Amino acid sequence: MVQLDSVVPDFSVAATGGDFKLSEQRGKAIVLYFYPKDNTPGCTTEGSEFAAATPQFDAAHAVIAGVSRDSLKSHEGFKARMNFPFELISDPDEKLCEMFGVIKMKNMYGKQVHGVERSTFVIDRAGVLRKQWRGVKVPNHVAQVLTFVQSLA
Repeated sequence: MVQLDSVVPDFSVAATGGDFKLSEQRGKAIVLYFYPKDNTPGCTTEGSEFAAATPQFDAAHAVIAGVSRDSLKSHEGFKARMNFPFELISDPDEKLCEMFGVIKMKNMYGKQVHGVERSTFVIDRAGVLRKQWRGVKVPNHVAQVLTFVQSLA
């Protein structure tokens, strides 16, 4: 699992705009936000808030990418429906989820299920993991991430 203040190993994963390769993002801050499922209320709100703040993230030289276990086809539909200006990464085999340690046992309708804990990670321009938020609550989260990313400039 990736540790805070350490270099994140390079990875290449399927995303809505083609493969997303970490090493190709060097020189920019990277915001990876992990969410449970496309087209659900909390995930839609979180994605919409990141979309609305994209111009500010762009100004801070940061790239945003959403990550879930949904298929690329599901991601493409979700991205198009919501008009997200950033890529969505498909991680059905949970490799990226495992790398960042976001798979947890969660309670859903009184039942224990294996799922993604809503989490966000900021990787700096040199590829070092600088900040993580786990167990994210959507309200005001994007503003916190933006403030941190702007502090890296």
